[in-house]
Amino acid sequence: MHKVVYLFLLFLSLSVMAQAQTKNKSQTTKGDIYNYRSEYNAKTSKKDQRKAKKAYKNSYARQFDVKIEEYEDRMQANAKKYKKLAQEAEKPQYSDPTYFGHKNKPKKRKPGKKKFCKECQIVH
Repeated sequence: MHKVVYLFLLFLSLSVMAQAQTKNKSQTTKGDIYNYRSEYNAKTSKKDQRKAKKAYKNSYARQFDVKIEEYEDRMQANAKKYKKLAQEAEKPQYSDPTYFGHKNKPKKRKPGKKKFCKECQIVH
């Protein structure tokens, strides 16, 4: 039993050591990355780099202008909405305290005939 375990451990350790010594081709080092960058930069000229940078800045400016226009449209829509809400709030059912939140003013009844209101939970 012990011999089988020892042989298994020996075989496992040898296989791990063999794999550790071989370099994986898919792994890259920092030097490989720097070499790739220098090759890429050598292929593109300074003029092309300037054009690309300018095109990027122009597209960013256009996108920014579109965002500003969208913002202004939203602000105009909000102003219109708030104006409508302000006009609605001027109605007597919202501004007059005798309405108690009712759409129509509640009736004034005699003390013996007052009813419980389901809307405002007040007897009137």
